[in-house]
Amino acid sequence: MSKRRVQTVILCEDIQHQVFVYRFLKLRGADIRAITVLCSPKGRGSGTQFVLNRFPVEVKAYRSKSTYLSLCLIVVIDADDLSVEERIRQLDDCLVDAGQPRRTAQERIVILVPKRNIETWIRYLDGNGADETTAYPKLSEESKCKSAVRRLVDLYPRDIQDDAPDSLLRACTEAKRCNT
Repeated sequence: MSKRRVQTVILCEDIQHQVFVYRFLKLRGADIRAITVLCSPKGRGSGTQFVLNRFPVEVKAYRSKSTYLSLCLIVVIDADDLSVEERIRQLDDCLVDAGQPRRTAQERIVILVPKRNIETWIRYLDGNGADETTAYPKLSEESKCKSAVRRLVDLYPRDIQDDAPDSLLRACTEAKRCNT
């Protein structure tokens, strides 16, 4: 019996999110031809607002096709000054405002919320101290997250240390929704 190819949509704020998640999926053996990325257009406003606006549209599309296709929707949005729970509640509210039910446990909709930003995870995975209140600077090149992603792949899903940022620990649990 052949394994069904999972079609994955990544909805994210910026190129750093895109590169981080895309590399993770690729290193975990995902079919990169089956990945679609929806990234906030550079210079066209807030990446956070892009994700919040687009989330109900993508969830509706996921729900309309998930009965006959093997799909996974991965949403990446920084917590910034909010808590992870507040950011997830904000996404849930976007669904309700659009007249849709909240995400269920059975849906392959993964919500990854780095606290404060994705650079927190990268810094931690590169072996540097990291906390979730400091706004770490962006990398000079998005591709410089390669070693951090490699470390995450090596650790995921069982060997993430207890000293990891809480949002990263939560993301590892969340990622299991897509069996990645």
